[in-house]
Amino acid sequence: MRIALFEPEIAGNVGAVLRLGACLGVGVDLIEPMGFIWNDRRVRRAAMDYIDHVDVRRHAGFDAFRQSTESPRLVLFTTKAKQSCFDFAFGPDDVLLFGKESGGVPDYVAQACIARVRIPMLAQVRSMNLASSAAVALGEALRQTGMLPA
Repeated sequence: MRIALFEPEIAGNVGAVLRLGACLGVGVDLIEPMGFIWNDRRVRRAAMDYIDHVDVRRHAGFDAFRQSTESPRLVLFTTKAKQSCFDFAFGPDDVLLFGKESGGVPDYVAQACIARVRIPMLAQVRSMNLASSAAVALGEALRQTGMLPA
C-alpha cells in the first residue's frame, strides 16, 4: 500500500504525510509539480528525522507516476465522492491518492482511478487538512487489510 499526493502545494502537509508513512510503514509518491521547492526546510521540519524512514518517490507528472506504479488500483479520496471510505473494501496493494489542497485532481486523473471515496464529515465544513485526511484514510485501509504495525 502507498499514499500518493497529486501536485501538493504545502510543504508542511507533505512533511506530515511523510512522517505518517514512516510511522505506519507505507511509502509516499509525490506527483509534481509541487507548490514549493523540495529542499524546503518546512518539509524537513514537519517530517523531522522520520523522512529517512519512508520510501519517497517523486514523479515528473501523473503519466510518469502511472508508468512507474505497480498497483492497478488507484483509490481517489475526494469530497465529491458519494461512497464513504468506511464502506469501501481496500486491498493490500492499493494506492491512496489525494489531490492538491486548492483544487483536488483534474478529471483525467479521477478517471484513472478504480474508485472515488470520501471521508464522512459534517455538511457545514468544506474539507479536512490533507495530512489529517491521509491519516484517517490510511488508518482505515491498513485496519481493513490487517496491515497495521503491531
